[in-house]
Amino acid sequence: MSDVAFNDQSVASGHCTDSTVAVVVEEIATLGNELDNQNERSGQVLSTGISRRIGEINFNEVFNTGIVVLLAIAILYKLTMVNAGMTRGWSMEEIATQTVAMNWSGYMNILHESPVATKAVTSATVYTIGDLIAQRTDGTSMGDLDRSRITRSMLVGLIGHGPMSHVWYQVSESFFNSVHLTQWWSFIPKVAVDQTVFGPIWNNSYILLIGLMKLESIDKIWSDMKRTTIPLIVSGLKLWPLAHCVTYGLIPVENRLLWVDMVEIVWVTILATQAAALVDDNVKASTEEATEMR
Repeated sequence: MSDVAFNDQSVASGHCTDSTVAVVVEEIATLGNELDNQNERSGQVLSTGISRRIGEINFNEVFNTGIVVLLAIAILYKLTMVNAGMTRGWSMEEIATQTVAMNWSGYMNILHESPVATKAVTSATVYTIGDLIAQRTDGTSMGDLDRSRITRSMLVGLIGHGPMSHVWYQVSESFFNSVHLTQWWSFIPKVAVDQTVFGPIWNNSYILLIGLMKLESIDKIWSDMKRTTIPLIVSGLKLWPLAHCVTYGLIPVENRLLWVDMVEIVWVTILATQAAALVDDNVKASTEEATEMR
């Protein structure tokens, strides 16, 4: 009798143990499913967050900024490493002085060997910087910079301003020497001739070259020239007469373009802004014409 009771109790205990194990297993499985679901949701949230962050990145801005930074680093490296290996024992003042002197000496050697090419590259650099400044001044972000416009300005400096300025300063100096205008005050007629002859020629050459590179019609380019000639002359009078007092009064003829190019950064900003304004005016005119035709 007691054996039967004991067996019944054992069976009941076994059933209880099996039931408990089943419950625990079920709870573990449920917990595992919840963890899997939670991990899946976390992964989806993380993936969505990463995708959103990637979508928020302005790759144009990263690209443009990267180019500017890399060029700046390359130029600074080239300028500062000109006397590498020679500065042992020098003071900081000696290093700074000699770095400037050696860079200037190197520039003069290159200028003597290849005057036109050197001036062309110098003007290309200045026109690139000027157009970049003009766009940034207009409120354009780094990501929205018009790289085609910057490239056009660079080419204008390379094939236009550098070579033309080289020829002009040589011809101008030869002319004034031939008529014996070499007195200290001779810079006055030189500035006057520059502003009335070369200034308008170059301003219109700039508009012409930009128009050709944009594949504009000759009629449109001619119209732009007529529209901008007087405004650009007036704008130039605010800057160039004073600057050219230094150009023709103090600077040797071989270094005039370098001085002018430093001032040119301000002027190119004006020119680039003026050229961009032409585009805006043409767009507005086309829009108004289309509206009237309706």
